[in-house]
Amino acid sequence: MNQTTEVATPEDILETGGRLLGLTQRALAASAQLQNLAVRKATGSEFSLMDAATLSRAYGTFWAEVMADPASLFEAQIKAGKGLLDAWAAMLTPPAEDAAPKKPGDRRFSDPNWEKDPVARTYRDVFLAFEEATNDLLDGLDSGSKDHMRVAFYTRQMMSALAPSNYLATNAAARKKLMDTSGESLLDGLENLLDDLERGEGRLAIATNDRQAFEVGRDLATTEGEVVFQNELIQLIQYHPRSGEQHALPLLLVPAWINKFYILDMRPKNSLVRYMLERGHSVFVISWVNPAQEHAEMDFTSYMKLGPLAALDAIREITGEKKANVLGFCIGGILVTAMLAWLAAKGDDRIASATTLATMVDFEDVGEIGVFVDDHRLQVLRDHMKDKGYLESHHLQDMFSMLRERDLIWSFYEANYLKGAKPRAFDLLFWNSDSTRLPAAMLLWYLEEIYLQNRLRTPGGLEMDGLKLDIGKIETPCFVLATIDDHIAPWKSVYPATQIFGGEVEFVLGGSGHIAGVINPPAERPKYGYRTAARYPSTPEGFLEVAAQHEGSWWPHWASWLEAQDDRMVPARKPATRGRYKSIEPAPGSYVKST
Repeated sequence: MNQTTEVATPEDILETGGRLLGLTQRALAASAQLQNLAVRKATGSEFSLMDAATLSRAYGTFWAEVMADPASLFEAQIKAGKGLLDAWAAMLTPPAEDAAPKKPGDRRFSDPNWEKDPVARTYRDVFLAFEEATNDLLDGLDSGSKDHMRVAFYTRQMMSALAPSNYLATNAAARKKLMDTSGESLLDGLENLLDDLERGEGRLAIATNDRQAFEVGRDLATTEGEVVFQNELIQLIQYHPRSGEQHALPLLLVPAWINKFYILDMRPKNSLVRYMLERGHSVFVISWVNPAQEHAEMDFTSYMKLGPLAALDAIREITGEKKANVLGFCIGGILVTAMLAWLAAKGDDRIASATTLATMVDFEDVGEIGVFVDDHRLQVLRDHMKDKGYLESHHLQDMFSMLRERDLIWSFYEANYLKGAKPRAFDLLFWNSDSTRLPAAMLLWYLEEIYLQNRLRTPGGLEMDGLKLDIGKIETPCFVLATIDDHIAPWKSVYPATQIFGGEVEFVLGGSGHIAGVINPPAERPKYGYRTAARYPSTPEGFLEVAAQHEGSWWPHWASWLEAQDDRMVPARKPATRGRYKSIEPAPGSYVKST
């Protein structure tokens, strides 16, 4: 499009007019989809993460507390009013050209145009004053109840939505781009919006990455291997060796089935699979099926028996080793923990060592994710899945995005729709958007027994395949990784493994969050360090007091710990080309590509 200093030609006008007509037609179709979705939401035929009844009760409790302490509300009003007056006063005295942003740490307002534009600056300062006063009011009330957590969480969602950075009229940077591009950015933003609405069939499926930048098997999950076993729930991949010899004990990786396995085998530079192969390990990984209606009755026991137990049987026959090392990530780690307790109840010692990554064992405090789970929502979920037999993947995507709404919702809303930009290529966000469905039986049992009742840590609290589980009976050496900023598996709910497990435990607290803290490979410029301790006090706070800080990735520390368990070496194992466990298809297999 021509710049504002140029005169538009008739061809430019016709091209723009044609584009507007096309976008208008698409907008009308999207509007019909939005109306249908709204009707389904209103009638209860469409599952919603938010529950109006639960939310009303929570806010009722909140306002009752406020009325019991009116001084706190008065103080918040005074603070917000002062901020408002300061903002209007600042509008009359514009800052110098080289003035620093109001809040350099707040990325929503880091663009210098927020300072240069007096209207945008005033809206920003008024909003920040109101936001700060609201947060102070919430912080001053009782924070021990779930109702308070819900009020704080959903109030934050509302405040994030109201930020002036989300509106073209008040976003200085977006308005400047609109002028600089002669309106082209507005049309680009509308096109991005319609693309996302069409892809979500009326639901706003915000694009967080360039969907064309990666292909699984071409750019991601490229480590050479073979699918050597499969059943209705998993494909088992055995990787080609990348060393002359390998450690005798094979290593089975059990990823979460909420997303796909290749988080452990992204690109070569951040592939945990490749890293362990290059250290001489014989690596196998489970690739879970993307469940459909025929998997509705698959429960947690099914995932254990058809998942890691079936894989371990195959690995034993392939390698001839009676034991193996196992790693579980997130819910895959919860399954590994339950399996260890199940094997302990049977007196089966086939696991030489176990590693869990971002895996809670105590669900007393699950963090903000708990706002989505209660007895009432469980019943709504049960009714929703009754006919389909599974929960659609986008509900989990929305839930996890709301936990970090500024980064995963509103930053992309601003960039994609207000500025008309296309998301950049980012492998972790590509993987994050490639989520899976969840079968009804597994999900309902997991939420009821583990999330709501917290029975994993209770001796005999869980029963799987006729055996009562006690994770205190786990004597297998365990390496337990948590990450300090994890919003899905809070590290203080991971740490109790040091007090509960019956055998040796090596606990490591990594930096960053649920994904970046785990996929933190060794590099010339390490991003995040990690903490270790020689002893484990009874509380997480006690651990922080005695822990030592280390620079760099936790991967070498874990690999050294694993290798110290058994130092035997064998000739490198190559996937078979004949026999019962011969190659079915090359890695990454077909299960990972199903949508």
